[in-house]
Amino acid sequence: MTIVWIEDRDPLPDPARAPVPASGLAAAGLDLSPARLREAYRKGLFPWYSPGEPVLWWSPDPRMVLRCEDFHLGRSLAKRVRQFDRDAGLRTAPGADPVPADAPPALCVTLDLAFTDVIAHCARRGAPRIGLGAARAGRDWSEPVAAQGRDGTWITPDIMAVYSAWHRMGHAHSVETWIGGRLAGGLYGVGLGRCFFGESMFSLAADASKIALAYLVRHLRARGVPWIDCQQETPHLASLGARPVARARFLDMLAAGRDAPAPAWGRGRLRADGRLEPPPAGLPAPPVPQ
Repeated sequence: MTIVWIEDRDPLPDPARAPVPASGLAAAGLDLSPARLREAYRKGLFPWYSPGEPVLWWSPDPRMVLRCEDFHLGRSLAKRVRQFDRDAGLRTAPGADPVPADAPPALCVTLDLAFTDVIAHCARRGAPRIGLGAARAGRDWSEPVAAQGRDGTWITPDIMAVYSAWHRMGHAHSVETWIGGRLAGGLYGVGLGRCFFGESMFSLAADASKIALAYLVRHLRARGVPWIDCQQETPHLASLGARPVARARFLDMLAAGRDAPAPAWGRGRLRADGRLEPPPAGLPAPPVPQ
């Protein structure tokens, strides 16, 4: 198989105009910068490569897509999401017990408060170590072991650096799940026009990343973003409502949304109705896993 090699000044191939091999590998090169990322996502490409390899750009066919209206909350996950919803309401309900101004919320989901920490945890993603109830009770949890499979290879230091830079530019975003003021899980991805591209997620407590996804879906629906690109087909994503979409159809969806006015992104606490409110007090900046 011949791979298209891209020099720093060369444009990436456009899968809408040029054929892509059945493997989905569209090109390779050495340039990995925010500008190159923006070009790639506009063309429906994403980077995925192992340490020591050049930057590999992919456009799989089919593409896994989660339409926000199709997001599926199973019974146990729906129950856990309601616990987070109730915690937000209890703190502001009339007659609620006073809470110290600097006390962190017991359960909380936020937007763009800890991007660097989220992507670092995703690079070390392992199995959840503790149940949600035990986490709420204050029981300690351990760090995950080094990630295996896709996330264990592709979230390299260079990937972390370029997506963090893109986050500072306002294009990459994180959703964080907090339990008792501690970062318990989350996800990160890319916003482009009325499109959102999911990249990776992690959990230190059971279902913490799925709770973050549930709140993200609400937030996106409230702002007119209809779908999340999940890239590759897996049973886990299918269980949440994602479905494979032919590459040609995905590129049509991308073309319809990438140049639409982008919703306003901000930093703060996500509410059950998808609205964003100011960041809550008491959330520490957790250490970045080494």
